[in-house]
Amino acid sequence: MNSISVRALLVRGMLAGLAAGALALAVAYFLGESRVDASIALEEAHSHEHGGEELVSRTMQSTAGLATGVLVFGVAIGGIAALVFCYALGRIGRFGPRATAALIAFGALLTVYVVPFLKYPANPPAVGNPDTIGQRTTLFFLMVALSVLLAVAAVILGKRLAPRLGNWNASIAASAAYVLVIGLAYAFLPSFNEVGKDFPASLLWEFRLATLAVQATLWTTFGLVFGYLTERLLVPKAGAVTAGDGPTSHTAAAAS
Repeated sequence: MNSISVRALLVRGMLAGLAAGALALAVAYFLGESRVDASIALEEAHSHEHGGEELVSRTMQSTAGLATGVLVFGVAIGGIAALVFCYALGRIGRFGPRATAALIAFGALLTVYVVPFLKYPANPPAVGNPDTIGQRTTLFFLMVALSVLLAVAAVILGKRLAPRLGNWNASIAASAAYVLVIGLAYAFLPSFNEVGKDFPASLLWEFRLATLAVQATLWTTFGLVFGYLTERLLVPKAGAVTAGDGPTSHTAAAAS
């Protein structure tokens, strides 16, 4: 791809990320914020500390703060995914722009969120020991990096095995290797069970499902919107080609 195409795809990726962030914001607000409020209420009910003025009000956090974070995140991941698309198109199989965008979105959802989430799921307020928050955050991002790197390694492994095993068998072997190494990481990395006995299990489950729904909405919307935009940019329409050929043929006929 030339620099013009990369720049055009980067812009479209960021626009698709913005659209995906807007829908994810709606899901986060309507599904997640009520669970956060309920968790904060439980935390305050069991806290013996009073006083202390909030630097940022809860209203600001749940509106402008949430919108800024989700939209900026959407634009950022849209730009990164667009650059990945530029490299992946035509290199991971005979997939068109829409299929490639869908595969990248699905792969990102799986490797960047779902796999780390299964080891270190999101916790609402009132859940977790404040003394371990730094360690838990570090391990979560370590799991993200490990998952992404192993996914890239699995793709490379699959491509190298394909000439000998065939595409289907090579894909199964590479996927099995990814699952095996991730399973070892699950087994050896430390786990945390810091949910209080008095915290409702249903509230914890609903909060984690809400966070998963936000990420699923974000990546699904991005894959659909970005795939549509890239196909319009990279795949010429048959009607446009026919219309473009018409004047040329008439001119040739008149010249003859």
